[in-house]
Amino acid sequence: MNDQQTRQLITQAVEQGQGIVRLMPTWVPRVFCVPGRRLRLHPNDLYALGAHRGGIDERWFASTTPADNGPGTPPDEGLSYIWHNDQQATLRDAINLLGEVFLGQEALTRYGGWVMYSKFFDNMYALPHHLHQSDEMAAKVGKLGKPEAYYYPAQYNFALNTFPYTFFGFEPGTTKDQVIDCLRRWNDGDNHILSLSKAYRLTPGTGWDVPTGILHAPGTLCTYEPQRASDVFSMWQSLIADYQVVPWEMVVKDVPLEYRHDYDFLFSLLDWEANIDPEFARHHFTAPHPTTPADAAQDAGYDEKWIAYGSEWYSAKELTILPNRTVTVKDPAAYGLICIQGYGRIGAHAISSPSLIRFGQMTEDEFFVTYDTARAGVTITNLSATEPLVILKHFNPGNPEMPHRAS
Repeated sequence: MNDQQTRQLITQAVEQGQGIVRLMPTWVPRVFCVPGRRLRLHPNDLYALGAHRGGIDERWFASTTPADNGPGTPPDEGLSYIWHNDQQATLRDAINLLGEVFLGQEALTRYGGWVMYSKFFDNMYALPHHLHQSDEMAAKVGKLGKPEAYYYPAQYNFALNTFPYTFFGFEPGTTKDQVIDCLRRWNDGDNHILSLSKAYRLTPGTGWDVPTGILHAPGTLCTYEPQRASDVFSMWQSLIADYQVVPWEMVVKDVPLEYRHDYDFLFSLLDWEANIDPEFARHHFTAPHPTTPADAAQDAGYDEKWIAYGSEWYSAKELTILPNRTVTVKDPAAYGLICIQGYGRIGAHAISSPSLIRFGQMTEDEFFVTYDTARAGVTITNLSATEPLVILKHFNPGNPEMPHRAS
């Protein structure tokens, strides 16, 4: 389609959806991962893009960012598509063509567009200790830094898989020489970088805040991850649990060519003080933050809580509609959403959380709510007499209602 046809399709989707558009499932493979099998993707489709591309262990939400998966990656991998009358257009095109309608003029002017996305990450095994570069370091390869947040929804964690613990940073007292020595011993098998770190038990219904420059080896819970719209990383663990060798190329994927064996430069990717913070858990563990008193939920018909907050780049909420209730919920900004439990109506649309999805199949669980509609209020009906309707909502930067983190 040309721009005029795309604009017409998107305009129709917004108008007929009363300010809410449906998004298609966006599946992303990772060649270095093993699917955790909790994304509700059919078991026969876990390698639908071919074994050479890796298993599908990520589903991206409200994404205008292509996945950086190396050679052979389609140019639209990672992009969300709006679906309307059996036709589709990318959310990226929608915001480029109708940015004020989708985001409001203030957000468009201040941030230049939709600059975050969220995802489900679902791996069978723990990931290697790795970091995401800061803006300063990512700019050296023409990219943006990537802070991110984690939340572990109970609905997607019926099984905790092999290692429900995440390593963060380093134990206080760790030295620069010890860390660089681990990098120097990359080809010796296990470089023992986790011996310098500390693991934390993961708990469904909670999460973590992970700014740039902090090493982390995510455990095996299925994770909802609001994050900045970027896909940069550097892996610092050479061997995962004696079964998977990590090539040096994964350390330097987003490092300038002239620095790919410069250990001092690699060390500078770290936010050192944050990595050795003796109160790391107090500063980064994220307990849900209710928006209203718990005793008011029954009268209101819903319960809502912040599950990612304090970042300048994104925020997220969990909204639970009680059985047999209809509510209208207002937000000051546009947002993407994913339904993780139950069924009902959202505005002009049916909404439901699927139990099993075939690759390429359309669902009723993902939407984008435009600016004016979010502010006016979205009417949601839970059509179940027994089961809650649960929705996760992800926001661009600048939500004025987002709480701050304790210092």
